Amino acid sequence: MQKYLLELEQKALLELKAAKGAAELDKIRIKYMGKKGLLSTCMRKIREVPPDQRPEVGKLTNIIKKKLTAYIKDARLTNARQPAASPRLDVTLPGREPLWGHAHPITLVIDEVCQILSKMGFMVVEGPNVELDYYNFEALNIPKDHPARDMQDTFYISKNIVLRTHTSPIQARIMETTAPPISIIAPGKVYRKDSDVSHTPMFHQIEGLLVDQDINFGDLKGTLTLFLHQMFGSDTTLRFRPSFFPFTEPSAEVDIQCVICNGKGCRTCSHTGWLEILGAGMVDPALYKFVNYDPDIYSGFAFGMGIERIAMLKYGINDIQLFFKNDMRFLKQF
Repeated sequence: MQKYLLELEQKALLELKAAKGAAELDKIRIKYMGKKGLLSTCMRKIREVPPDQRPEVGKLTNIIKKKLTAYIKDARLTNARQPAASPRLDVTLPGREPLWGHAHPITLVIDEVCQILSKMGFMVVEGPNVELDYYNFEALNIPKDHPARDMQDTFYISKNIVLRTHTSPIQARIMETTAPPISIIAPGKVYRKDSDVSHTPMFHQIEGLLVDQDINFGDLKGTLTLFLHQMFGSDTTLRFRPSFFPFTEPSAEVDIQCVICNGKGCRTCSHTGWLEILGAGMVDPALYKFVNYDPDIYSGFAFGMGIERIAMLKYGINDIQLFFKNDMRFLKQF
C-alpha cells in the first residue's frame, strides 16, 4: 500500500506540472482527492491493511494529500498572476463607430427658453435646491398658516429647511441684494410630493422676474406673447385667464391653443381646445416690504413655467416619465 501511495504521488505531481489553467488543475484535484478519487479510495481501504502497518499508511496518505493540496494552491496563484493572453488584433476589421452623446430634450428646451428670454434682456441666475422656509414661502407672501402651502406638497428636511417647491425663492434672494431695475430668469430643479404620468417628484421650472418703474400688465402680456410665439410659432393662439398666486396680484394663467388638435378638442386638452402653459402676474406689493422696495415707485411682473410641460407640448410626448428613464430609443429622437 505504501509503495502504491508513493507511485500515486509521483503520478499526480507529474500531471499537475503539465496542467494548463485552473480548469485542468481542478480536474486533477477531483481525480485524486475528490470523494471518489484515487487518494480518497486508498484512505477508505486502510482498514484492509494489517493493523501494525495502518498508522504508517494513514500518516503517508495525509502527507501526500497535504502536498498535493499545497501544490494546487500555488499553481492557482501563479496562473492568477500571469496576464491573460491578448486576442490577436485583426487590423482588417472595420472600426467601431463611437456612440455620440447629445443634449437631453429637457436641456434643449431650457437652452431654447433661456436663449429667447436672454435676447429680450433677461439675465440667467441660479439658486440653492435646498432652501430656507423663509425664502420658499414667507418672503413670497406665504406665511406659515397660509392655505397655499398645502398646494405645494413640500419635502421638509427640517422644520425650517425644505427642498424648494418652485424657483421663485431666487426672486426674493435677488431683490434682497439688488436694487431695481431687475430682469432675471431662474431655471432649475424643483421638488414636490407628486408622481403620475404627468407629474414627477423632481421636475424643472423657469421663473422670470422684471421690476422697474412704470411696469404694467400690458408689459407682461407683451413679453409672454412674444416669448410663446418664439417658442411655438407666430401663429400660436393665446389666452390669459384670471387666477390666483400668493405672490402676484393680479394673477393670470396663460393657455395656448392645443398643439395636438389645433383647438378642435382632444384627450390631451380634455376636449377644451386649450392647454395651460404657464402662470404669471404683477408682483404683489406685499413682497416689496421683505426687500425694502418702495411700491409707490417700483412695480413689476413675474412668471413661471414647467419645462417638462413645455417639452411635452413642443415634442408631442404623452408620458413625463420618459424624460427620466434613460431609454436610448427615446433619447435618440432628439
